[in-house]
Amino acid sequence: MLHNFLNILATIISVASLLIVTYGALIGILSFLCNEVKRFTGNYSTTNIRKLRATFGTYLLLGLEFLIASDILKTVLEPSLNELAILGGIVIIRTILSVFLNKEIKQLESENIENQ
Repeated sequence: MLHNFLNILATIISVASLLIVTYGALIGILSFLCNEVKRFTGNYSTTNIRKLRATFGTYLLLGLEFLIASDILKTVLEPSLNELAILGGIVIIRTILSVFLNKEIKQLESENIENQ
């Protein structure tokens, strides 16, 4: 019974991860399109694109965090080498994304401070 509950919970967390990434992608697409429309009015800004990248990256990281939680549950349920490899790959991707996203956010913050 506990095995079934944890399996269902892992599936729910995986779906939540997909929803978070999808939501972030939709926000990113809409923000990108709005910024491109501004190109015609002369209000286009590359800073907006960089902010968009940081925002989208944040949603990706959050989605990956949920995916890691789901994979941890799956690994506990079925401790196979394949599950461990998948979990390790996701953790590596998440770490790399986090490093570059944090660098981008710090750079944006320093530019905003200089412009004020």
